[in-house]
Amino acid sequence: MSSLFSDSTLMALEKALDASSLRQKVAAHNIANVNTPGFKRSYVAFEEELRQALGKSNRLGLRRTSSRHMGQVGNLHEVLPQVKRDLSTGMRSDGNNVDIDVENAELAMNSIMYNAAATRLNQKLQQLRYVINGGR
Repeated sequence: MSSLFSDSTLMALEKALDASSLRQKVAAHNIANVNTPGFKRSYVAFEEELRQALGKSNRLGLRRTSSRHMGQVGNLHEVLPQVKRDLSTGMRSDGNNVDIDVENAELAMNSIMYNAAATRLNQKLQQLRYVINGGR
């Protein structure tokens, strides 16, 4: 049974806000370790899994008949942001690959994405309030 609040838009916006929050923490962690020798930056992977779960991927997907199957995420409930480590080499001799300019750009872009998702979620909830109140 589908509930009023199990709308895929609401769920996708909730997941996007969670990913944005995690992305903020990861970028702050990267910036805090900008001068740590051997530190490798981390990043958050989320958008491609969300596209696949919403059925908007350009790739040919596999069908999952059980949540225990490996492969693509097929259900929006299963989409979670994942922290991954960037193991590429940096330009520094100490092995650290954090670029402060890249991290600041990520923070700025993340702030814009968070505000956009929060605004859209607020608009969606206002629509629900309007309907619940009978158009008043």
